Amino acid sequence: MTASEPRADMFAERDLDPRIRPPARGDELATLSAFLRWQRETLDLKCADLSPEQLARRAVEPSTMSLLGLVRHMADVEQGWFRRGMAGEKVKPRFSDAQEPDGDFDGAVADPDVVIEAWAAWREEVDFAERFVADAASLDITFEHKRHGPISLRWVLMHMIEEYARHNGHADLLRERIDGRLGE
Repeated sequence: MTASEPRADMFAERDLDPRIRPPARGDELATLSAFLRWQRETLDLKCADLSPEQLARRAVEPSTMSLLGLVRHMADVEQGWFRRGMAGEKVKPRFSDAQEPDGDFDGAVADPDVVIEAWAAWREEVDFAERFVADAASLDITFEHKRHGPISLRWVLMHMIEEYARHNGHADLLRERIDGRLGE
């Protein structure tokens, strides 16, 4: 292999990339929402076309991280910031809680039903978040966070972009380990 040869297949050629590019000249809400959507679509893309066994494959010892664990984790994160935080709903976390703080990753096993449940939970929480943001009066609405005080919707959107970007980096490495595919 030479420096000019690609190491592996890329996920999608630019003209075939299924993700929707964020606007180059959108207002603040449109830009934040689009970048968050891009990050969500990236996680979905990184997990595409994999079996339950591949999705549940762990990184390297002692890590329990897997693509399936990331999907479960992000369902909990979406729920925590949007449903429980911003909307104030009193619901239990889906996969991890005080008794099982690593339940999102520890419970990510190679079972088709676990995979179906994880994707359904993630999509439900993403749908809720998107509706919440679309219906919000402004980016300045807040909720009272127990450690940080008042937190705005603007902050939550920025944090979610950061959270997905960090975990999509993990997803890059996990996917490359599974089948050698890499890319955006």
